[in-house]
Amino acid sequence: MSVTDAKSLPIDFDAKKALRALELARETIQIETDALLALKARLSDSPDDSFAKAMALLIQCTGRVVVSGIGKSGHIARKIAATLASTGTPALFVHAAEALHGDLGMITDNDVVIAISYSGEAAEFVSIIPIIKRMGAKLIAMTGNDASRLAQLADVHLNVRVDKEACPLNLAPTASTTATLAMGDALAVALLDARGFREEDFARSHPGGALGRRLLTHVRDVMRSGAAVPAVKPDVPLPTALLEITRKGMAMTAVVDDAGRAIGIFTDGDLRRLIENVQDFNKLKMSDVMHANPRTVNPDQLAVEAVELMEHFRINQLLVADADGKLVGALHIHDLTHAKVI
Repeated sequence: MSVTDAKSLPIDFDAKKALRALELARETIQIETDALLALKARLSDSPDDSFAKAMALLIQCTGRVVVSGIGKSGHIARKIAATLASTGTPALFVHAAEALHGDLGMITDNDVVIAISYSGEAAEFVSIIPIIKRMGAKLIAMTGNDASRLAQLADVHLNVRVDKEACPLNLAPTASTTATLAMGDALAVALLDARGFREEDFARSHPGGALGRRLLTHVRDVMRSGAAVPAVKPDVPLPTALLEITRKGMAMTAVVDDAGRAIGIFTDGDLRRLIENVQDFNKLKMSDVMHANPRTVNPDQLAVEAVELMEHFRINQLLVADADGKLVGALHIHDLTHAKVI
């Protein structure tokens, strides 16, 4: 029977095999945990530690961080480059093999190259590293072999050696790729902190995410404005104001003075409470029933601040006023939900 034929046969996954799978799963996680703990233990508190030296090169880099690898190391390199780029360090991935065929042109003398090869002997790197060094770019190597050619050629070598792979055959990169990824994450987090990278900075590079919406969306981006904002004068009869509330569909109306300043608000909730005590609505004007000095938000404030106000005061609508108190818009809780700020 050929290997191909064997692979096509169904596997009887009985209870015994299920228990074996669970045993291997726990063993894999334990081996990779041990590898990470060993990696942590190798980091010293000395400024001369290789990690500290790598950080110095990266902080001083005036170009970009170019992360390169091939095979499984290439996948890890691509993820590290993406993490660096999203946390404030301009970075890109260059495939080591493609670098041999033109992509070396993506690297400049102002860049820092992070070359990843567990053996440290990948033929592609052996070919391109001397060229990168002649360019004047700095080189950080991540390998599992201090004596490898890549480690010896690097300005800084980060040792990601593991005692064994989680693969039962000790062949497939498993614990070693986990350790390498962790080292890349450690660099990214340390750089993030050193650069003073904040939530707002993260949001700018992730505008499509939930955090981006929360930190980049302003009130003016989601508020209703112009004719969509219900507004009446204080001398308007209550029945007329109710028509305005119905037409605009915000379950409230603002009350404005002759200068357009928001001086009051009247909501559906106010109407329900009024029904309990008043017989003749025709005799009432808005100045009689409105809540004076309504809570407002500035259009330049973050939308999430409007959410906080609504939640704190347990209200569903909020008037938007400029620095002079002039009504420029209105917000309903549904507007914020629709914009995915909530």
